[in-house]
Amino acid sequence: MPGTRGTAGRTTAAAEGDVVVLLIGMRVNHFWAVHQWVPVFFAMLRMVRDLEKEPGRGLLGRILLTASPRTYYVVQYWESKEKLYAYASAPDMFHHKAWGIINRKERAGKLRQHVGIWHETYVVPEGSYESIYADMPPFGLAAAHGSLPVEKRGRRGADRFAYRAARAGVETGAETEAEAEVGGGAG
Repeated sequence: MPGTRGTAGRTTAAAEGDVVVLLIGMRVNHFWAVHQWVPVFFAMLRMVRDLEKEPGRGLLGRILLTASPRTYYVVQYWESKEKLYAYASAPDMFHHKAWGIINRKERAGKLRQHVGIWHETYVVPEGSYESIYADMPPFGLAAAHGSLPVEKRGRRGADRFAYRAARAGVETGAETEAEAEVGGGAG
């Protein structure tokens, strides 16, 4: 947010478990075709706005970015891939309507390659991501999942990668019930 003050010191994202990241965007192929790409840009913004009005859909956070004067995209953080899939196919959401329009235009041969659209989705397992923010307001993964002092996860990147959330009912180093039954425990 503009004007948001940074958090003094170093922090890290409080994410635990898998992290779902969606990159979704557009590329202006012909600047002069304003009537083609401006509606796509505003559709992207509308989808994000609709999701922010319904937090139960699973969007945790987002950042609108530009890669060049031609390319605009949104980095989105989701609760789960299941919630992302549910949103993508929900007939009551604007995303469904927008894709219907695109599909009809494509079948009718009315898409003229004035604007490109794309997305990439990543499900990142715990232990395969880490973050650090120095004198920053919550941003990116930390804005989506919360932030905490970096010392809670380790001052070095390798320590933060090694972090694993404590799971309910699982005791570190304890023999599991299944191991005990088959004699797989230490002893």
